Amino acid sequence: MTQILPTSATAAFAKAATSEATTTSSTVSSDFETFIKMLTVQMENQDPLNPIDSSEYAAQLAAFSSVEQQVLTNDLLTALAAQLNTSGLAQLSNWVGMDARSSAGIAFDGAPQTLYPMPASLADEAYLVAYDSSGNEVHRSEIGLDGAPVEWAGVLDGGTPIENGTYYFEVENYANGELLGSTPAENYQTVSEAQMVEGQIVLILESGQPIFPENVVALSNGGGS
Repeated sequence: MTQILPTSATAAFAKAATSEATTTSSTVSSDFETFIKMLTVQMENQDPLNPIDSSEYAAQLAAFSSVEQQVLTNDLLTALAAQLNTSGLAQLSNWVGMDARSSAGIAFDGAPQTLYPMPASLADEAYLVAYDSSGNEVHRSEIGLDGAPVEWAGVLDGGTPIENGTYYFEVENYANGELLGSTPAENYQTVSEAQMVEGQIVLILESGQPIFPENVVALSNGGGS
């Protein structure tokens, strides 16, 4: 089951998405530094009676220039990406106050929650499954196959209320008794804030859940939840 991290881990949530790009930049810079050191040592220790051939020296200088240009280009692309992200943050600020539909976790406080399950087209049985913030299954119930909204009351089969907390949902799909796989069960939550974290734009929902804008599948001007 895919979960969205709580607000206290927002920085790590965004940092994971940029780690690959950061690693690439660090590797290029490291190679650049190593190249300079190797070339300097080679020049200092060349045999005065048998100096480096001029064509070989020219080739090494060309390689040096290529590496330097690669580092500069990488820095320029990083700066450009930062500018684009800042522009995107200004645009996404218009989402604040709107209801965003996604599969993010819900902060359950005892009030019924409206969910929008998406059963698989080949399923002949579908179950709405609820998980707590630790990934433990806490409840499941059979639902229809038409994708109609479901009211989740947050009570066990015996009527015992489930504890308040953050819960995540998905739909388990079956055909002829065999599990086909899981599909999303989405919900609407109000966007409380748009943040720039570790170079990534992150939306903060009313439940405190961070979510990337690309994970929002619909927007409502209120009343969607």
